[in-house]
Amino acid sequence: MNKNQYVVGLGEILWDKFGDSKRLGGAPANFAYHASRFGHEGLVVSAIGKDANGDDIVAELDRKRLAHHLERIVSPTGTVDVDLTDANNPVYTINTDVAWSRIPFTEELARIAAATKAVCFGSLAQWGSVTRESIGRFIDATPEGCLKVFDVNLRQSYYTKDILENSFRRCDILKLNIDELQTAARLFGIEAWDQQRTCRDVMAMAGCRILIVTMGTEGSEIYWEGGRSFLETPSVRVKSTVGAGDAFTGAFVGSLLKGASIPEAHGVAVHVAAYVCTRKGAMPPIPEGMIS
Repeated sequence: MNKNQYVVGLGEILWDKFGDSKRLGGAPANFAYHASRFGHEGLVVSAIGKDANGDDIVAELDRKRLAHHLERIVSPTGTVDVDLTDANNPVYTINTDVAWSRIPFTEELARIAAATKAVCFGSLAQWGSVTRESIGRFIDATPEGCLKVFDVNLRQSYYTKDILENSFRRCDILKLNIDELQTAARLFGIEAWDQQRTCRDVMAMAGCRILIVTMGTEGSEIYWEGGRSFLETPSVRVKSTVGAGDAFTGAFVGSLLKGASIPEAHGVAVHVAAYVCTRKGAMPPIPEGMIS
């Protein structure tokens, strides 16, 4: 095992169910897929059940040639029901009493952590106390210089202030959408200033090096010490926005790890995320020109 070789998506893996059809989902898996498009060794770390849905997840990841470490446990494989009545604002019904909420921390997971150069984790998977502890132990076991990315995903009531606070102190990059930014600001008593000041205040509160805020069709912005990048969202024919935010994060980190500057990686992320919106499913093949 080479040191610092993996770009890990750590947390929930599941099936997004659209009526009678289903597509592979879960923010960490989507992140690992898109980061791996940039030549990195993406790895999905999660848990699945000893059931047909779990078998199907393994088969789908193998088909996409995306490496995985999936503990098989006695809990059902995760599913989410997605309502696309409004294509720009999907409605999710999340089943949390499932395998991804019980990811165990094992000796193999510790070995993976020690060989990780970037890891992305979110808030949803930490709703389960077992997974929350495993995520914390994994991040703490990563080597110095590992890029730690907290991609906030505030779904319904499946988060707490403590989950966010503990995740903030472990991350180098913090990514939120505009609604999540406003929620975090309220939770931590940050005044409702203009957006740039709010972003700087949240960044200081979290102690991160880079803050990313996505605003749907209104654009996205990235903050770092002494810098800010704003880009408009490309106008595309939207089929589904499911997974677009994860594609943004994966493309940004994948590009950054290849040596791109923050503004350069921002530009790549914007176009990859917009492309994903033109396809159904969060892990479509990405045109070579977008990732070269």
